[in-house]
Amino acid sequence: MTQKIQRHWLVWPTVLAGVMAILWLVVIAMYQVDPVYLISDKLVTLLVIFVIYLIAYIRTKEHLRAPWREVFHRKLAMIALIFISVYLVIALIDSIHFRLPLQKNTVTEQAQYETRVLSLFDVLVMPLRKRVEHSYSAPFASYGLAKETLELAAGREVRDYPRLRYGGTHLSDPNSQTLTDVARSLAKAGLITLVIWIVLVAASIYLLAWQQGQGWNEKRQQIWREQTIVPWRVVFATWGVVLFIITSLIILSADYHVFGTDKVGQDVLYLSLKSIRTGVLIGTLATLVMLPFAVLLGMMAGYFRGIIDDIIQYIYTTLSSIPGVLLIAAAILSIQLYIAAHKDTYTLVEKHSDLRLVFLCIILGITSWTGLCRLLRGETLKIREIDYIQAATALGVSHFRILSRHVLPNVMHIVLIAVVLDFSALVLAEAVLSYVGIGVDQSTNSWGNMINTARLELAREPAVWWPLLSAFVLMFILVLAANLFSDAVRDAFDPKLRRLSGRV
Repeated sequence: MTQKIQRHWLVWPTVLAGVMAILWLVVIAMYQVDPVYLISDKLVTLLVIFVIYLIAYIRTKEHLRAPWREVFHRKLAMIALIFISVYLVIALIDSIHFRLPLQKNTVTEQAQYETRVLSLFDVLVMPLRKRVEHSYSAPFASYGLAKETLELAAGREVRDYPRLRYGGTHLSDPNSQTLTDVARSLAKAGLITLVIWIVLVAASIYLLAWQQGQGWNEKRQQIWREQTIVPWRVVFATWGVVLFIITSLIILSADYHVFGTDKVGQDVLYLSLKSIRTGVLIGTLATLVMLPFAVLLGMMAGYFRGIIDDIIQYIYTTLSSIPGVLLIAAAILSIQLYIAAHKDTYTLVEKHSDLRLVFLCIILGITSWTGLCRLLRGETLKIREIDYIQAATALGVSHFRILSRHVLPNVMHIVLIAVVLDFSALVLAEAVLSYVGIGVDQSTNSWGNMINTARLELAREPAVWWPLLSAFVLMFILVLAANLFSDAVRDAFDPKLRRLSGRV
């Protein structure tokens, strides 16, 4: 069976990619949408395909599967992975862009499309996107934040807080009914979550039992006693928490603005969820741009030493001496000039905003590889003096084989730690860059733009704190989950820790 998997490990990823492409073509033909392929969408597609093939390859190598089994055995790692998966799913759904068709007056008329580019996520949360108020409103509020001049039925005018058009409109007396109604909605969400959770857990146990040739009750008892490699009891409990959060937001957002509204009346929950894609892309793409420079140059400098080491040190020392903000500002100004000179190519706002986002990821990656390169150079200098490296060199093993088979696995734990730390730092860096005006475009939904706008709103009376809190909470969950998962990966892949614990 293992030999069969090793022989055909390329088959099922190719079939899966083909099925996904066919489904997308069927959707385009059925709904007659105009697909819009942004640069970041193409990069996300390539990244997903690469990850699918990487998973298929790892399944064929026992020395790679063993560390990952240990990662999946850790409870905190599985909890973090579930939350990361939710973010990734939202980012992927938000990366499928298209334009909806306009209604045709005649059958022979050529199809026309809306100028606004939507994503599949926009369609799924269409009520959140369209329910726009006049201005600010607090979370779960039924009235606006500021007083306005209201005209009564008798023609009199009165200065009072206006009733919202969408939030809490089903309540006759919001001041006394809001808490009771929210509690009722949460109870309803809990009941629905319980039903869905029971079905998912029962189906998962059945599939696990069928896969391993066991009975349903036997497998259930193993999971309850935590006698499985994956801590399924913790996984199922985390599923319940995530399902309850999602169900509660769906039910509550139908009647309220759960996170309030911003200055122009947009739902803050919608803006926060739309910002997930930007945060994930900046953290992921910038990290992938940084890795080849850091890993290759760092190992080469430490392994070959001499003039190669001197040249690489000169490069990253010079680059580190230049303030990164200046490089990013110069790059952003250059891309703005390029877009202004090619207006015919970037007729859609989303296209030039996406180009700026991708270019920002590239610049952040180029300016952030020097720290990891230094670490890998120092570690490689130490590893190349170990006996088995010296023996391989004496036996005439090629430099490439030594670097790939002996040096790289022994520095991989450093790479993984640095990648996650850089991922977290890059997600947070976007907020700082947007604050000084050289981050993503203002038309792009991002946590940085939300925080940049919220700093002015905090000076109001009363203070508008919910956009800042919403962006902070979602960013905090993503960064925390990434750090927790990276700790487990580091412990599983670090050769020294594996030798100390007897897991060689």
